[in-house]
Amino acid sequence: MTLVQLRHFVVLADVGSFVQASAALFLTQPALTRSIQGLEEELGGLLFDRLGRRIALTPFGREALARAKQLVSDADALKQAGKGLHAGLIGKLRVGLSSGPGALLSTPLMLHMAEHHPRLQVQISRGNTDVLLHALREQHLDGAVVDIRAMRPASDLKVDLSFELGAGFLARRDHPLAQRGRAVSLDDVMAYPVASTPLSDEVARILMARYGPQANPDDLVTLRCDETLSIVEVARRSDAVVLTVTAVAADLVRLDVVPALNATARFGLVTLAHRQEAPALRILREQMPHWIAVFSEL
Repeated sequence: MTLVQLRHFVVLADVGSFVQASAALFLTQPALTRSIQGLEEELGGLLFDRLGRRIALTPFGREALARAKQLVSDADALKQAGKGLHAGLIGKLRVGLSSGPGALLSTPLMLHMAEHHPRLQVQISRGNTDVLLHALREQHLDGAVVDIRAMRPASDLKVDLSFELGAGFLARRDHPLAQRGRAVSLDDVMAYPVASTPLSDEVARILMARYGPQANPDDLVTLRCDETLSIVEVARRSDAVVLTVTAVAADLVRLDVVPALNATARFGLVTLAHRQEAPALRILREQMPHWIAVFSEL
């Protein structure tokens, strides 16, 4: 069994076609077939069921695929470490950022890399927490900064560099509620469109504990979008009130809602617990605390 054979297996499983996999690997189809057959002979079982022109993983193939991906990923990480271990200056960094972290960290991360590590390839993927954690488990990402309140406990994931940022109901400075000069109720807020990203169950419980059943996000939020910057822009240009992290919109004002929400958003860096990290991930680890300290002051 060779690493090359395992790579062939992983690519073939991903695309599901000998023709497409051969093209992706720059191999002839007979050469790819021999490679897979040799791997099956050595492993002692069929990896694929041949269904005419289609193929499908066998139960044994599904089990072998997870291990093959891990071996290929570890080999790639080792190769990258050998090339750029001296400072993480070369190679690739693949980071997933959920909505709030994406609004806060995308620009600082790219600016830092452009100024200090111009040879490093940086790929930022955006999505909700579930999507990014799936990509992380599939080893399409080196790490992800996500809403850790939306995560389920999992032994295969490691969370560190966790941080909290203040959140609340925000509106533009000349919004009618901001001009009242006194505290407002949730009923006052709900007289206007309320915009938010999808909220975790924990945040929903906090809202309902403060304001009662009417604060259930299913009823409270009328404008829901995965992209924080989009809902903030809506609040800038309309009478909508946005429920989000204060730091993402320094030009908006936080409404004095009674009772006070006193809520925070909780984010963290998530990596695979049993995988060697990409060397360049240390750059994010070093810089994130500095960026978060700035956001915490807003």
